[in-house]
Amino acid sequence: MKRVLIIGAGGHAQVVADILLRMHEAGANLLPIGYLDDNPHLFGEWRLGLPILGPLAVIDAIEHDALVIGIGDNQTRKAIYERLAACGKQFTVACHPSAIIARDAIIGAGTVIAARAVVNASARVGVNVILNSGSIVEHHNCIGAHAHIAPGSTLGGGVVVGEGALIGIGATVLPQCTIGAWSVVGGGALVTSAVDDHLVVTGIPARPHMTVPRNGHPRHRRAHVRV
Repeated sequence: MKRVLIIGAGGHAQVVADILLRMHEAGANLLPIGYLDDNPHLFGEWRLGLPILGPLAVIDAIEHDALVIGIGDNQTRKAIYERLAACGKQFTVACHPSAIIARDAIIGAGTVIAARAVVNASARVGVNVILNSGSIVEHHNCIGAHAHIAPGSTLGGGVVVGEGALIGIGATVLPQCTIGAWSVVGGGALVTSAVDDHLVVTGIPARPHMTVPRNGHPRHRRAHVRV
């Protein structure tokens, strides 16, 4: 049985825990054993029946076989992934049993696929990606590492999403469009043409709104794992 540690203990981490528990109940050969989070006020608490075991610094003192990062902020998630991967840590895919994954889709290590997400034929999803609840990644999409496809968003066929990009809740990206690295598509937006790197677009049709700092998206204050 593969013992899985979850990095982070906030809201998204609990979504990850629920996915892993449901995978275990469905017969997958893995079992989540707890969370690591650097917020000392959380040590010893329990979430979804799993303990918060301590800070990330104690990771080598806890027997485990694989990791999943349960942090929504893309820049933070990338930094932690690269730090741990450089130390030889192994990551597993967390895929909700209700998700639909094409037989030939490629899913990168550490990716989280939430309830009722769809990944269609010949799609490629990079490492450490979040495909959130009800998101649709259509055929021949290419999703870059550390990206986040938010709940209810739809990517038409042949869409390319760059590293670390965020596709907001309920957004739609029309077929063959490219979303640049570390760009943000606002919730409910309709993307009809290419979006440059580090750009925020909003509206219907989506138009440039502002640029994203080169150090990535503003960090969520609830992420308590230091990088």
